Amino acid sequence: MLKVLSPQEFIYEGEVVLVQLPGSMGSFEILHNHAPIIARIDKGKIKIIDEGRNKFYLEVNQGIVEVKDNKIVVLTE
Repeated sequence: MLKVLSPQEFIYEGEVVLVQLPGSMGSFEILHNHAPIIARIDKGKIKIIDEGRNKFYLEVNQGIVEVKDNKIVVLTE
């Protein structure tokens, strides 16, 4: 489950198989059963592949991602 939030709105919420994020030291991917992490993300594009294997991108500003128990929460400006 991925949730992408800003202070104003929910940007995205849904089941995914892959999320690629713009990290401060380069992009990184999160897959099913990823180890728990909290990391900073930079301005850039989030690549999302949903359960139907549809691929799309979200443009985000800097923020934070938390991964725990197959739940991914991205907080962005």
